[in-house]
Amino acid sequence: MRFTNFAALAAASFMAVSVASAQDRDGWPSDLTVGTASQGGVYFVYGNGLAGFLGEELGLNASGEVTGGPVQNVTLTQMGDHDIGLVTMGPAFEAWNGESELAPGLPHSDIRALFPMYETPFQGVALRSSGITSVSDFEGKRVGVGPAGGTPGTYWPRFLNTLGINATISNAGAADTAGQLKDGLVDAFVFAAGLPIGAFSQLVAESDVVLFGFTEGELAQILEAHPEVSEFTIPAGTYTTQEDDQMSVAMWNYAIAHADMPESLAYEITRLVMENNDRMLQIHAAAAATLPENAVPNNGFLPFHPGAVRYFEEIGIEIPEDLRG
Repeated sequence: MRFTNFAALAAASFMAVSVASAQDRDGWPSDLTVGTASQGGVYFVYGNGLAGFLGEELGLNASGEVTGGPVQNVTLTQMGDHDIGLVTMGPAFEAWNGESELAPGLPHSDIRALFPMYETPFQGVALRSSGITSVSDFEGKRVGVGPAGGTPGTYWPRFLNTLGINATISNAGAADTAGQLKDGLVDAFVFAAGLPIGAFSQLVAESDVVLFGFTEGELAQILEAHPEVSEFTIPAGTYTTQEDDQMSVAMWNYAIAHADMPESLAYEITRLVMENNDRMLQIHAAAAATLPENAVPNNGFLPFHPGAVRYFEEIGIEIPEDLRG
């Protein structure tokens, strides 16, 4: 009799858990799409690795999609075409205010933050034979800035304008631009991505190149004109030939979702990423900053998804009222 009662209780408990699990997944999609960027940059590696990790853990068909980068990712997420978008906060802020280059006049008010990723530093590289050793040497040169719509493709032309430098801008993916530099089709290649930048590492291994950030004078002008970026030091040893620290600027990256994403899904995505930093580091070294303590201090405007709010508050991180989605 005891065995029968125990078996019945166990079966009832199993059914309750199964029902709860089914309810928790109410509204979940069967496929999960992560908007990344061009090949050769960190977004491509980070985003595809993230998709693989989430797919394994959540039992979903998850995939990373090549895009033009953050500017496009914000709009794709706002329009519901992608479930998760990887974005830098500069383009996200402009889109939030209806100033996106891709959708001017449309406030992207439905995007929500899930979790912090890492800082994106801005850096440049040129062949040593070109004689280029700083951004100020770009005058009259042809400069590759990454794909149109990406963070570097958006902000490097603005930086050059701030510095009063007239250069011919070339847009292409990171891997393609690296090839163009080697072939002499561009004189310099400037980019923005988590360190080390894959395309830069490849150039260092294959060619005699010079890496550079900003001079003190350039840095002061950039920081004054562009409050959306902050001062950043690219540490010596980031690349095998980089012997000294380099002064630059950086912008934070976040993973975002649409406000309509089921709360339970947003919660699970945030929990999995925040509680498995070792696994994220296997995807890319930039994930060293993918930590809960970076969630609030580096987000000055974008509300967190309710599922993310629930997770962060469960672990003792208070979300300010104006950042609660």
